[in-house]
Amino acid sequence: MPTNKLTHLDSEGSAHMVDIGDKPVTARRAVAEGRVRISGALAAAIRSNTLAKGNLLDVARLAGIQAAKRTDELIPLCHSLPLDAIHVEATLVDCAIHLRAEARTSWKTGVEMEALTAVTVAALTVVDMGKAIDKAMTIEGVRIVEKSGGRSGDFSAEKQAGA
Repeated sequence: MPTNKLTHLDSEGSAHMVDIGDKPVTARRAVAEGRVRISGALAAAIRSNTLAKGNLLDVARLAGIQAAKRTDELIPLCHSLPLDAIHVEATLVDCAIHLRAEARTSWKTGVEMEALTAVTVAALTVVDMGKAIDKAMTIEGVRIVEKSGGRSGDFSAEKQAGA
């Protein structure tokens, strides 16, 4: 049963890392998404693969994978966990880069932060690689789309929106 208690606060309200020692190892999965709004000029450069820094979509995808593997180094209270898989997609659709990351593990804690970190760093990589052409890019809609496994159960943003 889901709880509304903030698990990263101790009895005095101080932040701490949650003790997961007694939790069972279970299969867990999380999917995150986001997008970067870009100009028509940048979209054209991506389509023709003429950016000075290389193939933006490939580099963003690889940056997301690398970031997911280092989430515990970036987010102070995240546990280190063994990723079974991380898959990142970066797709140009009109004047936006659509980003999607799926992270999987068999462990004691969820992989939502790894999926979110993958999408966010991939989005930042898009901005870094495209800023010479488009300084007005906007990162939007970064969120968890779905998750499964663990004590809090499954979540689907689509089902939640329809409820």
